[in-house]
Amino acid sequence: MTKQWFVLQALTGQEQKVKKYIEAQVRNSGMQDFIGDVVLPMEKVTETKGGVKSTTTRKFFPGYVFVNLMLYDANRELVEPSWRFIREVPGVIGFLGGDRPVPLSAGEVDDVINHVEAKQDKPRPKVVYEAGESVKVIDGPFIGLTGEIDEVDPDRGKLKVSVPIFGRTAPVDLEYWQVERVVS
Repeated sequence: MTKQWFVLQALTGQEQKVKKYIEAQVRNSGMQDFIGDVVLPMEKVTETKGGVKSTTTRKFFPGYVFVNLMLYDANRELVEPSWRFIREVPGVIGFLGGDRPVPLSAGEVDDVINHVEAKQDKPRPKVVYEAGESVKVIDGPFIGLTGEIDEVDPDRGKLKVSVPIFGRTAPVDLEYWQVERVVS
């Protein structure tokens, strides 16, 4: 019998509590042979409010928790202790897949873990802009000017914005936090 990765459906906003509860109960009840790692894929995002830049974390898959556990034996029968344990965790709705959940493939698990590791150190902007949007510059030498977004580079968190300078428009490279949307 080996452990496999499964996806749990959790109440939205309860994912972190579910993760902590499972980890604590596994240690306290001696379920280490049945339940392994619990992963809640998250990334760092930056946001600017009132001119103050802050970094927070955001869930990749809100409402879902990944658990490495022994759910099936060699005959593909449910392992009752781990099934019952997970079903009784507060905040867990059930397994993705219902009463006969299908484990994630090794490739799917690798994709999720690699994606999380790649995003771990590099904060992404929380606000996403699109070309053609009107924005107002709130920081830097062009403060107070309003322009239109020409290009968006989400990986670097940069925008190319056309702003009016000296009677003509000029492209200016700005970071996400240096602008705010113009509300019509």
